[in-house]
Formats: sequence, structure tokens, C-alpha cells
Amino acid sequence: MIRETGPALATVLALLGILIAPLIQPAWLLSLLVILFSGVLLLIKGTRYASISIIVIAALYGLGLLSLAVFAATLAIVVIGEFAFRLSGDHARSYVPFILTACITAVLAMWYVGVFSPLTVILGVLVAVLLRAALNGRDDTLMIEGLGVAMAMQLFYEIDYSVDLGILTMAAVITLVFVVLSYRFRVADLSGLFSAAIIGILLIVFADVRWFLIMLLFMMLGSLATKFRYREKDALGVAQSHGGVRGYFNVFANGLVGTAGAVLFGITGHPAFIALFLGSVASAAADTVASEIGVMGGDPYLITTLERVRPGTNGGVTVLGEGVALAAAVAISLAAWALGVVGPDIAVIGILAGFFGTNVDSLVGATLENKGVFGNAGTNLVATLAGGIFALVLALLV
Repeated sequence: MIRETGPALATVLALLGILIAPLIQPAWLLSLLVILFSGVLLLIKGTRYASISIIVIAALYGLGLLSLAVFAATLAIVVIGEFAFRLSGDHARSYVPFILTACITAVLAMWYVGVFSPLTVILGVLVAVLLRAALNGRDDTLMIEGLGVAMAMQLFYEIDYSVDLGILTMAAVITLVFVVLSYRFRVADLSGLFSAAIIGILLIVFADVRWFLIMLLFMMLGSLATKFRYREKDALGVAQSHGGVRGYFNVFANGLVGTAGAVLFGITGHPAFIALFLGSVASAAADTVASEIGVMGGDPYLITTLERVRPGTNGGVTVLGEGVALAAAVAISLAAWALGVVGPDIAVIGILAGFFGTNVDSLVGATLENKGVFGNAGTNLVATLAGGIFALVLALLV
């Protein structure tokens, strides 16, 4: 337990900071006091990055970049949640006490300063565990985690989106079930699961559960396509690494634009953002299926020159790949229509956008990705953005 003395002292300092926060004004004065105490804590073995994290959070509050509620909740999540993680053994299952402790203490911290914003807390906790999983092994994880959580929470705190507590609870439960099942079937690693959880919460809260089901259909299609003749693809050297297990880069590259569409729709109510969402998800599905199944369609043609290239070459397309890409876009768009998210006109636009997006992916792959400008995740993000904007523009024109 000696190694936990530092985190325990950091936790005590965080609790004291939360307790005195409403009592000391102006903000810069509290910030100065917390930074001074953290400087002393910095001298104690095992507290270096916890102390730096507290200093960063306090400095942001003192500069007026964080509200009092976000300052208090961030301390609770990053410092107290981290202490619970370490006490429980510092392994995969330790994320459970991290999440529970961070959620409870952050809600209480916000309540103590007169604010109740559970959506902000949940998103802050998910950002914390995502950064911890993605940066696992780095000494400065806690410092980056503190900055990321503070900025993410402040963003959603300022958006001040009103959400029914029942809907938020439902979103949390659905997302939890999805994460547990995905972890069991090794669909994604921990960073991928936590990033998918953030997307799931945002889709359900800012739009509704049907949008999440559409995104879930894409994930299922992608997973099935990845497993399609996996051994043959592995023998050819074109299979997904790590057995097809996705990380946060892949999840965000394929889901970020669609999630932005859902958030914008929730804030504005403009139907064009439904098309943005559908076009991006259809593009992601079409591209993933085309890449995983189309690669088995023989030697592809490079989309820019139509020359024969080896399977797996960036920008290579096959007839099989184009066919399954169109089928995936149709499946996503018909699902959106069947669920009542879109009408038949936007469903058709979604199909066109999906096919357009996957070919933009091939074009970017053959040019910019082959030159090293983009990695695979960057190419995917460009493709989903292109498909989403294509659908949005068409929706505004019809």
C-alpha cells in the first residue's frame, strides 16, 4: 500500500479543493492556493503526474476557462477516480470502480456547488477512461487525461443541452450492454469500446435510440465483413491487424461525422443534419464492407489509372467491392427508412452518398494516403465527411 500513499494524498487535496471551491472567490485565488499545495505535493514520491494534473486543472479554472462546477467535477473524476482504479489493481476490470467512483463523486461535487448536469459528468468520465486506455503505459497519462476531461466537460456544460434523466439512464444502460457484449466478442479494444460508448450516449441523447441502432448495424456489418474469409485474407497479408479488433482511431474515424450530425440535429432540429448522419454512416459501412470483402475479388484496379494492382493496395477497387459497398449503403439507408428516421427520398440520398463516400475513400487512398499524407484513419474520416456533406447538400436541394 506504500505505492498508493501519493495518490491518496492527491485525493485528499482534490477533496479539499472541492470543499473550499465555493467559499473562495475570486477564482484565481483558489487556483493559486491549489497550485501552491500541489507544488508541495509534487515533492512527495509517486505524486508527480497527479500533482501536475491538479495544477493544470486549477490553472484553467483560475484563468476563467473552466466553470466552478466543471473544475470540481474534473478533480473528482481525474484524481479520485484514478485512486479507485489503482486501489482495485490497475487492470482491465479496474475500469469498473473507476467509472462508478468517478460518476458518483463528480455528481456530488457538482451538486455541492449548486449544479446538476449528469450528461456532462457521464461524458467526462467516458473521456477519462478513453484517454487512460489509449495512453496506457505513458507517464503523462494523468496530465493529458485531466486536460481532456476538463475541456470536454466545459464544452458540453456550455452547450447546456436539456436531457430527460430517464432518457439519459436508458442511454447509459444500452451503451453499457453494448460495451460488455463487444468486449466479450472482442469487437474492439478498451479504447475502441470507450470511444464507441461516447458515440452511443451522444446519439441516443441528442437524437434517439433509433440513430444508435443504425450505427450499431454499421458496426455489425463491419464486424461480419472483417471475419469474412479472415484466414485467407491473413494469408494474403491484407487482413485487419489484431484479429480485426478496432481501436479508438478506427471508431472515431468512422463515427465522428455521424455523431456530429446527431449533436447538431439535437441542438438545431434541422432535418438536413439527419442526411449528414445517414450519408456518413452509409459511407462508413460501404467502405468497410468494400475493403474487407472486395479484397477477395481478385486483383483490383487502381481507381485513378485503372491499372491492375496487388490486393490490399490503397485505392484499389474491384467489381465485387463496388457491389458489396452499394449493398451496404442500401442496408443502412433502408434500415433508417424502416425505423422512421428518414423518408424514402433521404434514404435514396443515403444510398448515393454511401457509394460516393466509399469511392472518395479509394481516391484519397490512391493519392494522398499512398504519399503518406494520411493514414488509414484519416482516409476513413475524409470519406465519411465527404459522404455526409454529399447527402446534406442533396437534402437541401431536393
